[in-house]
Amino acid sequence: MYSIVFFDAIHYKVKEGGKVVSKAAYTCLGIDNAGKKDVLGLWVGESEGANFWLKVCTELSNRGVKDILIACIDGLKGLPDAIRSMFPDVKIQLCVIHMIRNSIRFIPTKHSKEFVADLKTIYGATTKELAELNLERLKEKWDDRYPLAMKPWIANWENLSTFFEFPQPIRRIIYTTNAVECLHRQFRKVTKNKAVFPTDDALFKMLFLAVRDISKKWTMPHREWKAVVSHLALGIWRKAWFRNRLK
Repeated sequence: MYSIVFFDAIHYKVKEGGKVVSKAAYTCLGIDNAGKKDVLGLWVGESEGANFWLKVCTELSNRGVKDILIACIDGLKGLPDAIRSMFPDVKIQLCVIHMIRNSIRFIPTKHSKEFVADLKTIYGATTKELAELNLERLKEKWDDRYPLAMKPWIANWENLSTFFEFPQPIRRIIYTTNAVECLHRQFRKVTKNKAVFPTDDALFKMLFLAVRDISKKWTMPHREWKAVVSHLALGIWRKAWFRNRLK
């Protein structure tokens, strides 16, 4: 059983049918109950969607992943429903940092600093209730001018606000997919001299070997894990049903 898993994608150029195309490599990184990291899977080249993610989650289950407490994801289409279908008690948290980046694309430079500062009143709020109040204020201020920037926050609020259910040590880990993005930055160092891969399989093999080497250094638990696991085990927040699943 994994306390937290992170899903994210990294893109590479691959030859296919005589052309060079951009393909995604999807990574699932888990943190177990001891706070140790583990790459649970790599998938290259397939288009994301409900069927693909159901296949991925089924594969994880078949490999021995019996339960996931919290899944932290980027806006990967079809993934939340697929995770819930296989692990029905999971909590989904969308990456707040990705959401900020996506929103900024629709804001003119002259307003971007002010908009980002306003967004911080949402994800930096101490409670979900305060965050929702600030979200309404932002909606009133910006929605008429830049509806495309505000729409994702409103439409995805349920999965964006999950981290407010937890104490700060857990919030700091799950509000972003930074853990798996750090792994992807290490992938870039390994693949930097390879502009184009000849096949999906060639890309997969290089990433697989990179994981094998990188994971040898993962000998210590997450630096805040003692605080995290005590909160999870004790269930000191109002959603206390986690504690029995940690046994």
